Amino acid sequence: MTQNIDWKAEAAKRKDAYLEDLFDLLRIDSVRDDDNATDEAPVGPGPKEALEAFLALGERDGFTTKNVDNWAGHIEYGDGDELMGVLAHVDVVPTGTGWETDPFEPVIKDGRLYARGSSDDKGPGMAAYYALKMIKDLDLPVSKKVRFIIGTDEESEWKGIKHYLKTEPEPDFGFSPDASFPIINGEKGNATVFIETKGAVDGGSEELVQFEAGLRPNMVPQEAVAVVKSKNPEAIQAGLADFVDGLPVSGVAAVDGDQVTIEMTGKAAHGSKPASGVNAATYLARYLSDFDFAKDAKAFLELTMLYLHDDPEGEKLGIAVTDAIMGELTSNPGVFSFKANEGGKITVNMRYPQGTTEEALFETFKTKLSDYDLTLSKANGKEPHYVPANDPLVTTLLDVYHRQTGLEAHEMVIGGGTYGRLMKRGVAFGAMFPDSVDTMHQANEFMAIDDLMKSMAIYAEAIYELIK
Repeated sequence: MTQNIDWKAEAAKRKDAYLEDLFDLLRIDSVRDDDNATDEAPVGPGPKEALEAFLALGERDGFTTKNVDNWAGHIEYGDGDELMGVLAHVDVVPTGTGWETDPFEPVIKDGRLYARGSSDDKGPGMAAYYALKMIKDLDLPVSKKVRFIIGTDEESEWKGIKHYLKTEPEPDFGFSPDASFPIINGEKGNATVFIETKGAVDGGSEELVQFEAGLRPNMVPQEAVAVVKSKNPEAIQAGLADFVDGLPVSGVAAVDGDQVTIEMTGKAAHGSKPASGVNAATYLARYLSDFDFAKDAKAFLELTMLYLHDDPEGEKLGIAVTDAIMGELTSNPGVFSFKANEGGKITVNMRYPQGTTEEALFETFKTKLSDYDLTLSKANGKEPHYVPANDPLVTTLLDVYHRQTGLEAHEMVIGGGTYGRLMKRGVAFGAMFPDSVDTMHQANEFMAIDDLMKSMAIYAEAIYELIK
């Protein structure tokens, strides 16, 4: 332990510079944008701009930097046979609606920094970078090499970091500042199933013209919209108020000729914590299921109501499983789309513990939904990841956390996936504290300034303890 460095005081000296650099990064709309992707901007211009901006900070501050084809990059410090990785990301999830401020114009109110990416992951990532910069500024002796690695596609398919690791070595150990303190040394597996229906809608009193909800598989849908053609559209409109009364959703409906458009609003949340949100899509399907739809439209709505609504642990699907260390499986129906005469698609994202497999989950889906005329497929997922609590990486990080905060330090497992799992000895470490308000993936995302500064001090001591 380094006795003569006041890490908190050193962090405080850098507060103004840190916030200035962070504000510049937060102003970049770095949502993945496939429509405008090019060879030079493989996941869109925003993530590329954010990556270049971060690497420019490293160059400004005298670090060695490398851009790997605009997919990812790193800022390097120190020398030695062992390589430590600190893995962050500059991409952010879509903003959605409900913001009280411009999501890409950072604002500080009551000690909280509001902006998309303030907590996931630009704020914590910048704090970890400044921690590394602190070690360099203090010219502390180190015996290992550390790379601050920056990804551009963490909120989607991890294409950026996977491309990076094709040409650059996997760090021997390290952490990702993209979760919670005291530590995340276990991450559940990540599996995604796609449920596809055909598009026949005729034969009932109502026809489902269109149904849309959700922005990403790893977000609970906050809004859902359906357009219905009906012999009595006024009845669909009139019943909505009674339906939402007493439920955690709101809804409006408008009639135009023989069509009615229904908009349902719930609450967004991180897809790994579906119980923290309110899924507007499944509530809308539940409401519409009481009306006379037929064929594929009926199947789309019915299976949503029967197997996906209000079931964050997958019990209705028969996929519920619990592990003593990793806890329970979570299931998030994140994206919905249906168009008459074209077809429907539902994306279900699951975070599963040890004790089951991606293939077993997929087979259960096929069995459970066998009565419907569906096409099922799955994405390439991620297996559960766990670094034992007695690993020196884990014990060192927990010791630093306890020393600086005085709080209990213990292992934890999450359903969210971080870059920490890319390293055999990799964990996630902060920057959310036990009493922090978690607004990741939500409207009005924020991070307390005090939490960001505390995390910077913790990161600085932790990195130094691991590379000295």
